Amino acid sequence: MTEKKHPQWAMAIDLDRCTGCEGCVVACHAENNVPLTSPDEAERGRMKHWIRIDRYYEGTFPDIRVKYRPVMCQQCDDAPCEPVCPVYATYQNEEGLNVQVYNRCVGTRYCANNCPYTVRYFNYEDPFWPEPLELQHNPDVSIRPGGVMEKCTFCLQRIQRGKLESKEENRELADGDIQPACVQGCPAEAMAFGDIADPESKVSRWAGSGRSTQLLDELGTKPRVFYLEKGA
Repeated sequence: MTEKKHPQWAMAIDLDRCTGCEGCVVACHAENNVPLTSPDEAERGRMKHWIRIDRYYEGTFPDIRVKYRPVMCQQCDDAPCEPVCPVYATYQNEEGLNVQVYNRCVGTRYCANNCPYTVRYFNYEDPFWPEPLELQHNPDVSIRPGGVMEKCTFCLQRIQRGKLESKEENRELADGDIQPACVQGCPAEAMAFGDIADPESKVSRWAGSGRSTQLLDELGTKPRVFYLEKGA
């Protein structure tokens, strides 16, 4: 009997559709219990967003063109963050995700220092939510304590839920069954998520288009987030 292959998760983002609305940022905060940052911590550059919107400006006034690029953990196949962790708190699992084990992390911050995308965040203090925001916590996502690293997980809890639901319904997992919060919350439908190993999946088709690029691919990190550059 042939062993079933694990899906290989990836994301593709069409920059021609992205409007920079930050709907993905809000959805990510709500889904993954990303805490607010106090004004003092924000002033020290310690704001935390598992996904951020980078803005680039081209041209000179008044002919200026703005480009937006959502940036999250790139889930690299050759991740520079992993080999520097002394306690093996981060590693790549069989589905291609760069996993972060919170209760193993000792907060050396080596992974953040080695990440060229600056998408790993250190909890300098215990998380807090002013009332009544603590009532919106997602019970499927753990609250990370102070002193550990955290980052985007491609909404691992949604991946697990999707696999369990397909198993209970005795069917194969279909393309589009699983959507991370950022993908679901994008009003412009600029993001696609799925199994990159499936040539018929939306993410595979987007990643294989002539417009597809990878962020800082010259570093050899082999990221699993593909960006479709804007057309002329």
